Amino acid sequence: MMFVIIVLLTLLSHAPALDVCPKCGNMEVPYPLSTSDNCGNPRYRIYCNSGALEFLSAQGFYYRILSINPSVRKLVISPPLIVKNTCCSSDLSLGGLSLNENLSFNISTHNTVMLFNCSDNILLSPLNCSSTSFCRQYEEVGEGSGCKGTLCCHFLKDTAMTSHRIRVRAGGCTAYTSVVDIKPGDPIDRWNYGIELQWLPPL
Repeated sequence: MMFVIIVLLTLLSHAPALDVCPKCGNMEVPYPLSTSDNCGNPRYRIYCNSGALEFLSAQGFYYRILSINPSVRKLVISPPLIVKNTCCSSDLSLGGLSLNENLSFNISTHNTVMLFNCSDNILLSPLNCSSTSFCRQYEEVGEGSGCKGTLCCHFLKDTAMTSHRIRVRAGGCTAYTSVVDIKPGDPIDRWNYGIELQWLPPL
């Protein structure tokens, strides 16, 4: 019996070293997120590149991780840049953001996605493409100014939509951005730009 207890204590004493990954730059990497084969859970792989945490899409595009909240199993990644004077997202050639459906991440329902430079076909959708759409405010500032005058719309991600993709394409909409937990009346300088992802707990 004493031998069993000693073996269990030995295993437990070594477990934490394999569980939690070291910081990446100034950011903690909470379990089960993993930055190497020696820590975390491989189904929750993220990447530490030059001191910055990044999330890799199914198509091989890296998105900067802005924040992680392990208590609610969520992280926020930076939307791709909208290339200056083109109204095209930097991940347009890959079709936008697509998550690997075999992994444990999905896009949460707290994201308001804005699409820009859309074809007229978008008007057949239930998206908000009116003059009061959030996208009209975004067109007035920074990156969005290159999309001014294009057909744009916004929608709130919900469980009825695919939770693994935000799609852009030539002939559809060529650019997008996302804001987390936006509310009507929020001034644009207080918008929380990002794409919130959530992960399922380990089995």
